[in-house]
Amino acid sequence: MAETVTNEAYLPFHDYRTWYRVTGSLESDKLPLVVAHGGPGCTHDYVDSFKDIAALDDRPVIHYDQLGNGNSTRLPDKGPDFWTVGLFLEELDALLAHLGIQHRYAFLGQSWGGMLGAEHAVRRPPGLKALVIANSPANMHTWVSEANRLRRELPKEVQDTLLKHELAGSLTDPDYIAASRVFYDRHVCRVVPWPPEVARTFEIMDEDSTVYRNMNGPTEFHVIGTMKDWTIENRLDRIEAPTLLISGQYDEATPLVVRPYLDRVPGCEWVLFENSSHMPHVEEKQLCLATVSAFLSRHD
Repeated sequence: MAETVTNEAYLPFHDYRTWYRVTGSLESDKLPLVVAHGGPGCTHDYVDSFKDIAALDDRPVIHYDQLGNGNSTRLPDKGPDFWTVGLFLEELDALLAHLGIQHRYAFLGQSWGGMLGAEHAVRRPPGLKALVIANSPANMHTWVSEANRLRRELPKEVQDTLLKHELAGSLTDPDYIAASRVFYDRHVCRVVPWPPEVARTFEIMDEDSTVYRNMNGPTEFHVIGTMKDWTIENRLDRIEAPTLLISGQYDEATPLVVRPYLDRVPGCEWVLFENSSHMPHVEEKQLCLATVSAFLSRHD
């Protein structure tokens, strides 16, 4: 097989720019796969491994940094009213149209990206031929409840440090960040040290946490942003696209968190990765990519 070609460019979106990258050829007869990162407010870097699907089965794979993040236009002065689900749905539609794939494509969303994918899918876009929901909540109240259950399993001194700084509002204190990392190493990415692409996403978020801070909050378990009451549970039966749900055994997206997708999306398939937490595409990379590739191949 010829070397996989990668092209990077920008989508004009409103008065801004959305960075995207295509790995492989859009001339392929395989479904193009659009990959959406989590957060809200992460970058494409930590889900970069999905580009290897292009070489696995000659399928074009599109990554993009959502507005406000990574290589796309940063907007640190924008407040919570600007950062909405509707904005990111509009951006996704613009990207599909810009690439000319809106009539036939697959979508994979990781964590918040899967929430965005579900919001996209319930509108029943005719071009969506396959959907992968990776490690995503269907209801933020369940997500927070389960995250705090997992938090109560942390060492007592870690819990005490987290609570002390949350009460004091000192959420940028190095001790709070270090205590939070204990949770992340258990339930977000269990590969130690974190692979460079995962570390890079968190480094970029440390530089500019505008989107994450406004929509989520300071950490995975202290959700006080505009998404805190979000749910899609009662709309999931509207999804028509074939759907694959994936999650990890140690995932902060626990079985209770992801269960509504399995129960309410018609024909949804679920794969649980036994040695992973929130990032099977990193923690069990080859198995995860092969699983996604096989699912997509059944729907080309």
